[in-house]
Amino acid sequence: MSKKICPYAEKCYRRNPIHFNEFSHPHLESIYKRGLDSATQEYIIPSDLLDNVDVILQQLKLMEKIFPKDDSSPKKKQANPQGQGAGFTKSEKRDSSPKPSTSRGHSAPDSNLAKKQKITRDIKDYIPVVVEKGQMSKKLEAASPYNFFLTAITDSKRTHSEPLTITLQEILDESLGVIESSVQINFMVDIGWLLGHYYFAGILDTPLLVLYGDDTPELQTISKHKPKVTAVKVKMATPFSTSHTKMMLLGYKDGSMRVVVSTANLYEDDWHNRTQGVWISPLLTPLPDSADTAAGESPTMFRQDLMLYLVEYKCAELQPWIARIRKSDFSAINVFFIGSVPGGHREGPRGHPWGHARVSSILQKHCAPIDDSVPVVCQSSSIGSLGAGVQAWIQNDFLNSLRRDSTPLGIRKFPAFKMIYPSYSNVSGSHDGMLGGGCLPYSKNTNDKQPWLTSYLHQWTSKLRHRSQAMPHIKSYTRFDLEKKSMYWFMLTSANLSKAAWGSFNKNANIQACLRIANYEVGVLFLPRFVIGEDTFPLGSPRDGIPPFPLPYDAPLTPYSPDDKPFLMDYLHM
Repeated sequence: MSKKICPYAEKCYRRNPIHFNEFSHPHLESIYKRGLDSATQEYIIPSDLLDNVDVILQQLKLMEKIFPKDDSSPKKKQANPQGQGAGFTKSEKRDSSPKPSTSRGHSAPDSNLAKKQKITRDIKDYIPVVVEKGQMSKKLEAASPYNFFLTAITDSKRTHSEPLTITLQEILDESLGVIESSVQINFMVDIGWLLGHYYFAGILDTPLLVLYGDDTPELQTISKHKPKVTAVKVKMATPFSTSHTKMMLLGYKDGSMRVVVSTANLYEDDWHNRTQGVWISPLLTPLPDSADTAAGESPTMFRQDLMLYLVEYKCAELQPWIARIRKSDFSAINVFFIGSVPGGHREGPRGHPWGHARVSSILQKHCAPIDDSVPVVCQSSSIGSLGAGVQAWIQNDFLNSLRRDSTPLGIRKFPAFKMIYPSYSNVSGSHDGMLGGGCLPYSKNTNDKQPWLTSYLHQWTSKLRHRSQAMPHIKSYTRFDLEKKSMYWFMLTSANLSKAAWGSFNKNANIQACLRIANYEVGVLFLPRFVIGEDTFPLGSPRDGIPPFPLPYDAPLTPYSPDDKPFLMDYLHM
């Protein structure tokens, strides 16, 4: 039986065995069938495919493992130091410029069912960092009270055994609960890669609802091939809006559930050599049928805010989950739910509902007083168009919200604004070289309009977490005082530093302030009073038995040197 040709054709960037068995790629099959050049022992890559040579060589390497030829075939040379797979002929002029690894596609020569089962039986052929099963519940317990992890970095071996490192397989681990159904809300979803993880977790045949933002042809027809999978494309009002949220809802057989908020898309590259953040909720047990409607709410009102957020999708398939959440005990959750939803939003009885204004409402009510000298530190994987100067949106909107605390503003100074964003040298020295910048879609066109921003930029350094060479796709915002070794709050979110993600107030003084937001985003806000019962988190070292908050990067920060420049996506096309 012949397979369908991958819809991405020669632009395919995917590298997972399961999908290689479901889709055909004639351009790859032709190169692989031709074999290695007898003189150079390298693959001959046609000149019209050289733009994607790095990925093609990785795909060919995977095909060698999945569809091995007999022993009479010429042996390939050892993979090059960058792990890019087999070589290419010296007679072909190679375009050395790397391409963004955020493009998507799939490949697959024919194989029978027996061969497919053989491929997927060995988890180490599919998942680069494999940890012992059944240990995740202990790891989560040890991560209390923060429950905040960074993803494992394939090429940073020291992260594999770090207590606060996590893999997707661990999130699905049976020790956290036997999954009976789940929801994956994400921007980019490689369904073959995701289902591979479900296969190894033993939950491939459980109901899975996928809400996705990026155009993905496979997901449009997935239910025909995988009837347990329901995929819903999130409809956006404008072409400039994005369903950017990365969240999981995991339902267990005993009726309990968990919420997982992360910064990672659901495809291979995002869980490979990129720094990502993950927050995992405590176990949320079902409430008795006789429970009052207000029973089981978190002190942070997390359950209500989560339900209000899910309602905004206007998705019928989410209704059973909203009902399940309503009847679950969220009282153990110690963080605030921070969401963004598209549209215009005004302040209500509980303050502003979404975006940076929601953060402002919470900080004004619950944050301990902070000295104006304590900076606001922002860190994201992309930067939007911020205006002609730091005052335009950063100060007038964003910092004006994030500088709030429980004392009146009065006559107070704006705190310093500091932004962590990888420099060109950060990326060029990363585990994946220039390809490491594939998760940093900041464009030259935008950067040229805001040259003022460079003076606020800081390097990505994470020596303490062994991730300096793992480019950050994580997004985080915080205020901390190094002298006092104290952090006032921390926020993990899918939201980059942009108006689309956080919202922008209208400037019409004649009407109530309206916050315009373009994207769907989700994050969690850690406030000390709710997490540890104190005014600040310890930073750097424990305090009275309380572990320090696990910053994803090094502090103090490292400003750009005069020769540094921010990494721009355009460098991948030069």
